[in-house]
Amino acid sequence: MTDATYGTNCDISPEATIGYEYVDDATPTRLGDDATVRSGTILYADVTVGDRFTTGHNALVREHTSLGDDVVVGTNTVIDGTTTVGSHVSFQTGVYVPTNTTIGSHVFVGPRAVLTNDPFPVRHETELRGPTIENHASIGANATLLPGVTIGEGAFVAAGAVVTADVPEKTLAVGAPARHRPLPEKLQGGNQIS
Repeated sequence: MTDATYGTNCDISPEATIGYEYVDDATPTRLGDDATVRSGTILYADVTVGDRFTTGHNALVREHTSLGDDVVVGTNTVIDGTTTVGSHVSFQTGVYVPTNTTIGSHVFVGPRAVLTNDPFPVRHETELRGPTIENHASIGANATLLPGVTIGEGAFVAAGAVVTADVPEKTLAVGAPARHRPLPEKLQGGNQIS
């Protein structure tokens, strides 16, 4: 069964699932105005989405997730639930966002970036804690962010970087493991995501 409330002027593919009911007492999905949801996409119940939301094909947004306005969730991207995302955020194709992740506004996450939340996968029971990405940060393609790291405001994580420790604001993180460098002038300033 699915249940949802929609804003005005929404374009929802008939092959999308909005309000996937994972438990009997789940609250309906709330979708803002001017949403475009493409085929194969699944939005669980207990999800709140702002205005001008756009997905690629086969995107997945799990329960207890809140997305602000002007969020793009690219093709084959997974937001695994219990996540907060600000406004003007772009997740490109194939991004993975685990539970217990916080993402600010004006954030770019490049193709195939992987965020993680389990420091000891299947070895030890532990509290799962995803990364925190602050406002105006950019994450490059194929970057990996380990559990609990914070990417500071305006920071830039280069493509392929493996982030094992916090990245200070307005800092460039490159390599595996990522090393911090001063942010080059051409990368300074906030992200312009409409």
